[in-house]
This record gives sequence, C-alpha cells and structure tokens, in this order.
Amino acid sequence: MNTAMSKEELEKILDQAVQDVTECTAGVRLRQGTQSPGEDLCTVQITFDRGFRTSLTLCADTGLLKRMASNSFHEEIVSQEDLEEFSKEYFNVLCGRIAGAMFRATQVPAHFGPPVFYRGRYEPEGREIQFILTYSDECCQGAQLIHHVPCSGEDGDISEED
Repeated sequence: MNTAMSKEELEKILDQAVQDVTECTAGVRLRQGTQSPGEDLCTVQITFDRGFRTSLTLCADTGLLKRMASNSFHEEIVSQEDLEEFSKEYFNVLCGRIAGAMFRATQVPAHFGPPVFYRGRYEPEGREIQFILTYSDECCQGAQLIHHVPCSGEDGDISEED
C-alpha cells in the first residue's frame, strides 16, 4: 500500500473506511483528532500477504470497543469473549472495505490474513509505522489506525506473488 498511491490518498481511503464501517456496524461516530487512546487498550492486527506487503493495526480504548460491541450485539453487558469476537469481525469488515477501495484505486487485488486480537498495545515485528490516524468518539474515548510497512531494506512494494 505504501508505493501504489500517495500517502495522502491512502490516508483518505483508510479514514473513510473507518468512519463508515464504525458507524454502520457499531453505531459509533469516530472523528479524527489528536487525543491518543488511554492505558486500557486492545489491539487488532492484520497483515496483507498478497498484493501489498503492509499491515494495519487498530489500537483502541477497551471501553470504546466494549461500547461498539454492545451496540452491535444489542446487549448491555459484553463478555471478554464477545469483545474479542466483535473486535476481530469488525476489523475484518473494515479491512475488507479497505481492500476493496484499494483495488478500485490501483487494480491490484489484495489478500489479508485473519485478524488477531491482543490485550494491550501490540506492535508487529519487522514493521515500522508509516502513519497513524487518531480518532475519538463523543465520549472522548480513542482509537488509532496504524499503517505499518516492512522495515527499511525489506520489500514493501506491490507484489504479484501468492
């Protein structure tokens, strides 16, 4: 994703997908801001293993993810298992939307592995941050969508490999 289009174009695609998918699937409006998530965090991560050699990480306040899961499941109380399941499914839908938008923009088909959920902050090995989009909701809870590329010297370009 890092060489197929400008960073600004990619940021716009990611931002639109985050806002649309979050509102449609969880009934929460996120807006870009500067407030980073707090200390009680969860992270969901995927790696594009075909088409692009990048990864995306969503690091969010646990309270925000619980509220999103609660809205989605129409349940007041959300178990840890429900939180993890919702977070992975939400991120899968988000990344599917991003992959579709990227295909329309570049004509490069992409594939990503299943989302992986972590308690706390997770940083993928062998990757460096290209940019971070920071969001907050109306309750001042935050999330960051982080675009990672392979560390300098590794191939991060578009690939036609399987």
